[in-house]
Amino acid sequence: MTNRGDAGAQALPPSNWNAPNIITVVRICFIPAMLWLLIADAGRDDTARWVAAALFIVAIATDGIDGAIARRYNLITDLGKLLDPIADKGLTGAALVGLAMLGELPWWVVAIVLVRELGITLWRLVELRRGLVIPASRGGKIKTVSQGIAISLAMLPLWIVLGEWVHWLNGVTMTVAVVLTLASGLDYLVRGWNENRGAAGDGAGGLERNDE
Repeated sequence: MTNRGDAGAQALPPSNWNAPNIITVVRICFIPAMLWLLIADAGRDDTARWVAAALFIVAIATDGIDGAIARRYNLITDLGKLLDPIADKGLTGAALVGLAMLGELPWWVVAIVLVRELGITLWRLVELRRGLVIPASRGGKIKTVSQGIAISLAMLPLWIVLGEWVHWLNGVTMTVAVVLTLASGLDYLVRGWNENRGAAGDGAGGLERNDE
């Protein structure tokens, strides 16, 4: 005989305050601390910069852990879907803004990256609300890695150890990251356009349904 109490308990949705969401909240809490440390003493506090870079690297490195845990243990929540992009874009945006405030990065680079990131994220959320998933592309994943590497190198005061040539390396890695950011954004738009055209023709057959 089926226990009605057990069946009801199994049907309950996961709590918003589960491990994946807590990890994401911690990542969000890193953002103001990271920015404050980065711009401390106009960026001349080397110790603060090392710590700021460490916070950024840890937060970026743990991206994906929260999602993996949520999928593995069926802890996916609407709150988690909302918080995860806030953490990702907040970390990237705060780091880029901090570097621009220090005069180490042109503001137009910050604008390009943030417009692309926020635009694509909002578009994917709109599609998600329609019950459709625009999956992350390989180009998007490569872009994320390149951004993480470029920003980490720009934040780390490696010129203390390796010399001034590090600034040249930072410029190269940031240029690659910006190019990949634009290319992956264009790829998303093209795929979205083609898939929506297909969906209009055969009842959303071109997009993957969000059953989660």
